[in-house]
Amino acid sequence: MRAIIHVDMDAFYASVEQRDAPELAGKPVIVGGHPKRGVVLAASYEVRPFGVRSAMPMAHAVRLAPRAIVVPPRFSAYLEASERVFAIFERYTPEIEPLSLDEAFLDVTGSLKLFGPAQAIAARIRREIAEEVQLPASAGIASVKFVAKMASDIAKPNGQREVRAEDTIAFLSPLPVSRLWGVGPKTEERMRTLGLKTIGDVAARGAKWLDEYLGSGGVHLWELSQGIDARAVESDRAAKSIGAEDTFEHDIAIGEALHPYIHQQALRVGVRLRKHGLKTRVVQLKLKLADFQLLTRRKTLDAPTDDGQALYQEALALLERAPSGKRVRLTGVSAQDIGETGGQVELFATAKTLQSERRGKLNKALDKIAEKFGSDAIATADLLGARVEDNEDDEARRQVGAARFDRAKE
Repeated sequence: MRAIIHVDMDAFYASVEQRDAPELAGKPVIVGGHPKRGVVLAASYEVRPFGVRSAMPMAHAVRLAPRAIVVPPRFSAYLEASERVFAIFERYTPEIEPLSLDEAFLDVTGSLKLFGPAQAIAARIRREIAEEVQLPASAGIASVKFVAKMASDIAKPNGQREVRAEDTIAFLSPLPVSRLWGVGPKTEERMRTLGLKTIGDVAARGAKWLDEYLGSGGVHLWELSQGIDARAVESDRAAKSIGAEDTFEHDIAIGEALHPYIHQQALRVGVRLRKHGLKTRVVQLKLKLADFQLLTRRKTLDAPTDDGQALYQEALALLERAPSGKRVRLTGVSAQDIGETGGQVELFATAKTLQSERRGKLNKALDKIAEKFGSDAIATADLLGARVEDNEDDEARRQVGAARFDRAKE
């Protein structure tokens, strides 16, 4: 039986801001962009009682919590904190499946003899994150990924929950059907009309009945209700692709409001590619619409790359091909067709290859600086929110926490 831990940082972006600015500790903090056009990237636990959630339009969030403190995002700080957290994970297992900057599955089955039971490993990881990175984290422990994720959600904030295999059905039974992976608003409404309000209701009906009334997805939902989830933890070392994605609590319209998410996802993928000595020839942008329709757009590159900025630019071009007017609940950037760095050297270097070589040298230098001093010690200009023209409009935007990527076009 596998031992899987799901670690999820609590209100990650907001917690980093509160850590780095002690005057924000215990205060209602919103990390986000312009109050009229931006979205909430993170909400501290102090502001959540007002109804503020991540991915909510900033205009709505500010109305709900007019006294909240709005700060612009600092992705370099979040990347630095994420790298330190993942370095702690690597002390206990190489089997790590990152889901985003602040969340990962860890398979510690092979680590039990060395470090003790999974619950003790999770406690050590959380303690070391608190002591070394000064951030809170929650953890769920189970024998399958789905249950571990549910356990960490319930353990929040700053807690952990273990669900033993024999207790799985009892643990899942009282939870609402909306907790099941793949159940969106329309499916939830359909299930409620069938009298299915809790996961226990789904488990009691049986796979055949669910297949008849909910279609082919009904069997999958019944399996989840039983705690059946055969998916393995897929580490970068064995992965055929490397990606990063975020699911939003509130849908976001396709457009500039998605840029910050896509940007940090592309940067994260670039860091992971370089860390494992890999490059990609194919960039993929993933969008899950509000109606759960899944859209993917792919671009084959002229040459392999491990540059997060290059991935970001290609992902933005792919976003331009997405249907306008649609709202999105998830975005993801992934590197497909990945392989080890190296390859045939061109006899006559073109301007593009020379530029790529310069970017490679720059990224190598930035990685070394980040490893030694933390990635907040240096950042590329497009991630610096303060470097904007000095006029009244920009000054007003800075005061409300507008980030550089949320600036209005002239």
